[in-house]
Amino acid sequence: MSLMENIKMALSSLKAHKLRSVLTMLGIIIGVGAVIIVVAIGQGGEAVLKSQITGAGNTVELFYQPSEEELQANPSVLYEAAFTSEDIRMLETIPEVKQVVASSSEYSSIRYREQTGDSSVFGINQAYMDLNNLEIEEGQGFSEADFRSGRRAALISYSLQEKFFEGQSPIGEVIRIGNQPVEIIGVLAKPTGLFAFGSMDIYLPFNTWKMVFGKDDVTQMTLQATSADHIQAVAEKATFQLNQLHNTEDSYMVINMEEMAEGIGQITRIMTIIIGSIAGISLFVGGIGVMNIMLVSVTERTREIGIRMALGATRTQVLTQFLIEAIILTLIGGMIGILLGWGVSGIVASFAGWPSLISWQVVVGGIVFSMVIGIIFGLLPANKASKLDPIEALRYE
Repeated sequence: MSLMENIKMALSSLKAHKLRSVLTMLGIIIGVGAVIIVVAIGQGGEAVLKSQITGAGNTVELFYQPSEEELQANPSVLYEAAFTSEDIRMLETIPEVKQVVASSSEYSSIRYREQTGDSSVFGINQAYMDLNNLEIEEGQGFSEADFRSGRRAALISYSLQEKFFEGQSPIGEVIRIGNQPVEIIGVLAKPTGLFAFGSMDIYLPFNTWKMVFGKDDVTQMTLQATSADHIQAVAEKATFQLNQLHNTEDSYMVINMEEMAEGIGQITRIMTIIIGSIAGISLFVGGIGVMNIMLVSVTERTREIGIRMALGATRTQVLTQFLIEAIILTLIGGMIGILLGWGVSGIVASFAGWPSLISWQVVVGGIVFSMVIGIIFGLLPANKASKLDPIEALRYE
C-alpha cells in the first residue's frame, strides 16, 4: 500500500470520528500554541528591551566612580557634577566619536498661572535630540539656533500637557520653572512601549538650562561611535583623556550599552526557555491523549486488521497504517496550534506595544515536534495492531 493510500485511510478514519479526533487534537493544539505564544512574546519583549537600552546603537555610557583616595580628600565629591562643558568639547575631538550626547537634570517646582507642581527638567544638547529621536506631537522641536542662543524655549511631555492644560494647546504659553519663565514651543508624543511611564518632564536647550538653574553641570554623558568597530577605541580614548584632564586614576569608566543589553537578553532568553518548557508539558499530556485514542481505535478495528492481514497485509504495513494515522492527527493539531499561537501572540503584542517575533525556526520546530509526538505516542498502538494474530482478530466481536 502506497503512502498516499495510507494518508487517505488516516483522514477517512479521523473524519469518521470527528468529535473524538478534535478532542484528541486539543491537547496538541494547546501545547503547540502555548509554546509559540511564549516564545514569540519573549522574543518580542527582548527586542524592545534591548532597543530601549541601546537606543540608536554604537553607544557607550560614561560614568564617574571616585576612588577611596578621592573620597578621603573630598567627601562631597559624589555630590559634584561628574562632567563639564569642557569635557564635551574635548571628547568631540576624538576621531572615532560621531557625537557626544550630554544632558543635565534637576527636579524643580513649576507653575502655570494658578497651577503648581513638580517636574524633572532636562537640559540637552543637539546630539541628544538626534540620538533619542524625541517625537513631537504638537508644535516644533528645538532648532540649532535655539541651542546656540540659549532661547527660553521648552518642550513638555504629554503627561505634563494633560495635567496643566487639560487638552488645550500649550504652544506659546509661558510656564515658570522656579521663578524663571520659559515659552512652550512643542509637546512630545505620548510614550509607548515597555518604559512608557508617562512622567512629567520638561526639556530645555542646555544653555537655557544653565541660565535657569545657574549651573554648568553635565550629569549624563553618552558617546556614539562612528561604527560598531570603533566602540572599544572610543571607550579607551574617552576614559584616558577624562582621567588625565581631571587628574584621576581610572575613576572615569564606560558602560557599553550593547553589552548590557545582550546580558539582559540572555536572561530573558533563559526565562523564555523555562516558561516555554513548562508550556511544553501540555504537549506531553496531549501525546498521551493521542496514544489513548489510538489504542481505542486499534481495539475498535480489530476485525478490520484481521481481514487485512488475512488478505496478505504484512505487519509492517499495518504498523505503518496506524503510525501514519497518529502522525496525521498530531500534525493537523500542531498546524492549528501554530495558527492559534500566531494569532494570540499578535494580539498580546499589539496591546503591549512590542513586536511579536515568530521566527521560521519556531514554526518548523512546532511542525516537526508535532510529528515526533505522533511517532512516539503512536508507536505503541501501531505496534500492538501489527502484532495481532489474524485468526484471533477475525474472531473478535
